[in-house]
Amino acid sequence: MLREEQILGRSGEPPGQVATRLTVRRGGRTLLDQAAEHGPGEPGWDGPAVLAHHRAIRQPLVAAPDFEIKPPEVQPFGDVPENGRAALTPLAGPVAPGIAVAPDGLRLRHLLDTAQIILGAGVGKS
Repeated sequence: MLREEQILGRSGEPPGQVATRLTVRRGGRTLLDQAAEHGPGEPGWDGPAVLAHHRAIRQPLVAAPDFEIKPPEVQPFGDVPENGRAALTPLAGPVAPGIAVAPDGLRLRHLLDTAQIILGAGVGKS
């Protein structure tokens, strides 16, 4: 389980900028190669298809050999879009990356605490 969290700007301040890349290999084979860039200067980063008004991002990653047998289904979380959204999106093989966005770090953690309760030990607290 890996969790990476970014907060783009403090309350009342303009957002910051971040670029991340995560590569997961197993047995010399690339299972996941994911890059993300958010902040001023990145096209569409604050549009409705990416972050919208949210400024807190967490990218959880679950990797387990059990996923090779029966991958879990996509798990969306968050009933109130204004409070954030999250999803665990399994891939073929033993990797399930996710994404969670919320207006701030507190709501992000609450959203992921709810997801952890639903998943058991899946996506949750740091």
